This record gives sequence, structure tokens and C-alpha cells, in this order.
Amino acid sequence: MKAKTKVQMPHATSHRISESDEISSKLKLNTIHLPRLQTSETQFLNLVSQGYVEAVANYLKDYTGLNVNCANYQGTTALHLAVQNRSEAMVEFLLRQPNIEIGDTVLHAVRNGNATILEMLLDAQKKISPGLEYAGAPHSMDFPSHITPIMLAAHLENYETVAFLIARGHTIVKPHHPWCQCIKCNVSQIHDDPLYTNSARLAAYRAICSPAYLIQKSSDPILAAFTLCAELMVNAEYDRHLAVSYMQLRDTVSTFAVDLIGCCRTSEEVELILTQTTGTRGRRQFVLPRLLMAVDHKQKEFVAHPNTQQVLESHWMGDWYSWRNKCFLEKVGIIIGRMFITPLILLMCMMAPRASKVRHWSIPLNKLITHTSAYFIFLGLVFYISNQDKTKQSRGPPNTGAEAPLVLYICGYTWSAIRMCLMQGPRRYFCEMWNWAEILMISLFGFTFLFWVLAALDVAINDEEHLERKYWNQYDPTLVAEGTFCLATIFSYFRLMMFCQLNYHLGPLQVSLGKMTIDIYKYMIVFTIILCAFGAGLARLYQYYDGMVYEDEFGMKTVQVSSFTSLRDTLNTLFWALFCMAPLESADVVLENTENIHVKGPRNNRHAFTERIGYFCFGCFEVISVIVVLNMLIATMSNTFQRVTDNVAIEWTFGRTQVYVDFIWQTTVPSPYNMIPTAAAMSSIVDWLRCKLGKLSGAKARWSLSYCFFIERDLEKNLQEEFPALMSVLVQRYFKQKGNIKDTTKISNTRN
Repeated sequence: MKAKTKVQMPHATSHRISESDEISSKLKLNTIHLPRLQTSETQFLNLVSQGYVEAVANYLKDYTGLNVNCANYQGTTALHLAVQNRSEAMVEFLLRQPNIEIGDTVLHAVRNGNATILEMLLDAQKKISPGLEYAGAPHSMDFPSHITPIMLAAHLENYETVAFLIARGHTIVKPHHPWCQCIKCNVSQIHDDPLYTNSARLAAYRAICSPAYLIQKSSDPILAAFTLCAELMVNAEYDRHLAVSYMQLRDTVSTFAVDLIGCCRTSEEVELILTQTTGTRGRRQFVLPRLLMAVDHKQKEFVAHPNTQQVLESHWMGDWYSWRNKCFLEKVGIIIGRMFITPLILLMCMMAPRASKVRHWSIPLNKLITHTSAYFIFLGLVFYISNQDKTKQSRGPPNTGAEAPLVLYICGYTWSAIRMCLMQGPRRYFCEMWNWAEILMISLFGFTFLFWVLAALDVAINDEEHLERKYWNQYDPTLVAEGTFCLATIFSYFRLMMFCQLNYHLGPLQVSLGKMTIDIYKYMIVFTIILCAFGAGLARLYQYYDGMVYEDEFGMKTVQVSSFTSLRDTLNTLFWALFCMAPLESADVVLENTENIHVKGPRNNRHAFTERIGYFCFGCFEVISVIVVLNMLIATMSNTFQRVTDNVAIEWTFGRTQVYVDFIWQTTVPSPYNMIPTAAAMSSIVDWLRCKLGKLSGAKARWSLSYCFFIERDLEKNLQEEFPALMSVLVQRYFKQKGNIKDTTKISNTRN
């Protein structure tokens, strides 16, 4: 055996050696190969890096067969070295060499910021092919193939290079809408690499959003910034994996618009920007169209900027500057007194619409006071009707005397809602939650009035007016009217929270409540899934035991709780268990006595397994929903409140601006006086009709689903000549401030 082993050992070893040789030969075939320079090529690149043109020229004469496009293992060529060293003479010399490959040296020249070298390289590319200078470098080691010279210059925010390239005809093609269904986009989705396409799209937007490019391609950079913010939001929703990058770009563009408005030094400059009507379309009839556009685009920093707020406050306060100096009691007295003089305001608006007093009452602050005082009267009527004694109430509608004024108020609020929808447009009107609260309030009061009419008809037909309440049908029109009126009353008083946005201390709380409501909506989906899961499992687990009674030997009776006997009872039990209001014995199984009570022996047969399953499921539901999910909701709401508190100046100011905007749109007289036509109310309708008939020059009557009825005036008349000059000054101030910030940063870094 030993001899046999000795004979076979060399054989096995030789077999293993042959296998290792075969593996090593395969590895040699698959080895990564990088460029390797010859000695002459290394000396050539050294001479180029030193910048001696004559020495390089003499060297090329000695080595006539030398490849001038030779590259080291990093892909660096002689032209790369010349561009990196900013040697204009060397670049000019190398470009005269036959078969020189320019490659991505144009992009390197853009990165270095040398305009002369860049121009030489672009001219050389143009001689090869006219469109070559506008394209990227397909085989670059440093830049993706979709990066063009102007895109790189915009990424680097090099204003001079961007201006130079734009003068040569370079431009950036804006990507199509993410949901575009054109032929080009459909073909791209099928054949192109999605990673390359998405990267190229993001790079294009990063270049377009650069202030250095945006300023030179748009005569109104603020409008372009708002439009880009909206586009970036759409792209973030479409490409969720790139949402963070798109949102960062959106913040950059928003900051640029804020910086421009911050460069204004007078109220006239800010007002000139905020009154621009370009791109505002249906917002033109608003006093500050650009501000309304910023509110609609959720540009909170722009809206909350002190310069913007100063101009808005001047429009809000009008000439009533003494309002700020009044104490709290004086302001309350003015609001109470406005309740009695509102009919006089209506009379003045009808008879003398151009009077100074009418103009004073028409400022937005006075509109707020007038509407608030009228709303308190409305709430008083609602409270008076709601708190009537119902012990001796007869069937039919209530007869307190406050019903007729209440109907007039609701008609006025209905007309106000329709008017606001027509002026703002359905899209903007239905995007505000307070408008939805008003619609629900009006609808509930409308249903109440309808059931009052039905109750009156029922009493007139059936003649059961004095029937005692306990004999009424559960769906009696009077009972249904009381229920809808109860809900309407809650909504009417709940709407008082809208006025909290005007207060510095209560405003952030109201904003936090609104954002927490969104958090609750999100978690409602999770709670619904959990309820459905446990409700489906426990729906009829205890159905057999429903109504069973167990009597012990002492005569004590235990009744089965209707917890998991039907789907309705199960969902009801689980819902109240979220608030720890479900009875403790909800999961108990009560089995009625199995033997006669007078007979000795076992009388209680327990279904313990079913009870354990019920307790296990009920306990799991409590742990998952109450301990885990409910506490997660509380943590999320705490985080939301903290974010609002950390950013309280912007969040509260933006919320207050929304209230300001709504009351700027409102009429001078409140409900129900707004149903009476006034000269100011009819003038807008007359102007629209005159424009429709073509009797007003330079204006056109328009209608759209987004903005409903509006007047579009001639843009050349609306655009003031001072605006382009102002934007030029603001851009200069912007770059000056940006340069000062960079210089300060360099000095601080040097000191450190």
C-alpha cells in the first residue's frame, strides 16, 4: 500500500500543477490592461508639462513617429497637461499638430476657467465638425458623456464662461415633462439606459438652475425660479430615488429668488417686482400678482422675507397706521362698534363709492374688522337657535325668530364662496383647507334648511305637530335637522381658528395643527389596515355565545359581552380600544349553564381555547395599535410641531400672508350685505363684458378652468420700463454680495 501510494503521488501533483497553470493562463487573458508609456513618450510628456514649446518642437522633429496623443495610465495626454498648466502657447502648438485628438480637453478648459484656451479648443473642434463644440466627450475619464461645456460652466457657476459660451450659440435643452408621451420620449423609455437618462436629466436641471445660467437666459429670473421650483417638485414626485437631489435643487433655486428680493433697498423696488404680471395669468387682478404667485408655489422664504412683508403690510394697513398703537380694549371696541355701522358702510358704498370714508373702509384691515364683527353676529344667531329648550318643542322647524337672519347669512356666505372661486379660480380656491371647512359649513346649514322645510310639510300633511318626542320616528325630519344643525354649529365655531393665524403666539399653534392633521391622515391608512386585519379575524369568533347568561351557585349572573359577535361590534370594540375605552371583559367567553342548577355536579363547561385566542388577538391589537403605532403618531406629531417651532418666523408669516390674501380678495361689506349689488361690485362684471364685446382697447376677456373669469391686459403696457433696469441692478448686487461672502470665507480659512 505504501509503494502504491508513492507511485500515485507524483501523478496527482502533476495534475494539480497543470490545473494551476491553466487558471493562471486564463487570469493573464483577463488581466486589466492600462496604457503604458514608452521612454520617448514619457520624455515628451515631461517636456510638455514644463511648457517649453521650442524643446517640444525639436523633440518631435527628432522622433517623427511619436504619437502626440499618447496617454498615461490615468488617461492624461499632452493636450491635457497644456490645458491644466494654462499654457496658451503650448495648446496653440499642439493644436497645429496633425491628427491631434481634442477629447475632453474642452471640459478641462471650462473647469480651469481659461477663456483663451477654451476659445482655441472650440475653434479647433468647429473646424473638424460645426456641431462638435456643443456636444460632450463620449470617452472622458473625468466627465460623463452627457456633460456639455455650457452645462459644466453652469455647474461651476462661472458667469464669464457661461456668457462666453452663450455668445457662441451654446444652450441647454430643458428636459421634457416626466409624463411626456411624445415620440422621442417613448423611444427613449424603450431603448435608452434608464440610469444614463435619469442622470442626464438631473445634470441638465442642475445646470439650468444655476444662477449664472438662469440670469443670462431669462429676463425675469424670479419668475423663472418659481417655474423651475414647480418643475423640480414634479420630477421629485416622479423619480423617488432622486427626490433628495431634486429637492436640494429646488431649495437652491428658491434661495436664489430670496436673495434677489433681499437685494432690494427701497419699497418701490420691491413693489415693482411684486406687481409684475408676467406669467401670472389669472392672478393679474390681484394687487400684488407676483406675491400671489409665490404663495401658490409655496415659496415660503420669499413670501416671509422682510422686504416682501413690508410692502404687503403697507397694502394691508393702507393709511390707517394708528391701528398698531391702539391697545387691546380699543381694538375690541372698534370691532363691536363696527357691528352697528355696517349698514351705514353699505349705504355709503351704494351712494358714494369714491368717498374717502369708503376708501378707508375698503382697505384689507378694515375688511377683516367688518367681516369679523359680522361673523360674531352670525355665531350669536347660531348659538341662540342651538340652545333652545327642547323639552316642550313641537315637531317642525324651530320658531325663534333668528331663522330668517340665519338664512340670509348663509346665502351671503354662499355668494361669497362662489365669488371667491370665480376670482381666484377653482384650482387655488379648493387647495385651501379653510375653504373646504367653509363649504362643509354652508352645506350642513343648507341641509338643515332643507329638513326644516320637509319637517314643516310633514306637520302640515300629517297634522302631528304636538306629538311627544319619544314617539317620533328615528329619521324624523325635525331630528335630522337638529343633527345637521349640530354639526354645522361645530364647523361654524371651528372656523374661528382661522383668525388665530394673525396672532404671533397662536399662529404657530394653528399651523402646527394643520400639519398634524396631515400626519393623522397618513396614519389613518395604517390604523385602517390594522382594524381590517383584526376585524376580519375576530368578526364572528364569539357569535355563538351572543346573549348567553351564566349563573353561578350564588345566583350571580354573567352576560356575554357583544364584542366579537359580529363585524360591526368587532370594529366598534377595536376602535374604542385605541383610546383604552373598551371593557376589560371584551375577550371573555360566557357559556351558559350546561346542567340544571339544582343538580349537583359540574355545571360550567368552559371554552378556554377560544377565550385564549380572543385574548391573544385582543392583546396583540392593543400592543400594535396603541403601544407602537399610536406612540409613533405622537412622536411624528411632536416632530412636526418642533419643525414648525424651529422655523416659526417663516411658517407663521406664510400662514398669516394667506389670510391677508383672502381678505384682500373680499368685498368691503360682509355677509349678508354682500348680496346687495354695489357700484364697485358691478364694475368688474361690466369691465369683463366690455372686454368681451371688444370695447376696451389693450384688454381681452378670458375664461379658463383654472382661473375662471379674468381680464388679460396688454403685456407691453403692464411691463414697466424700470423693471429690466432694476433686475440688472439686483443681479449686480447679488454677485457683489456673493463675491464678498467668498472673500470673507477665504480670509477666515487663511486665519484658521
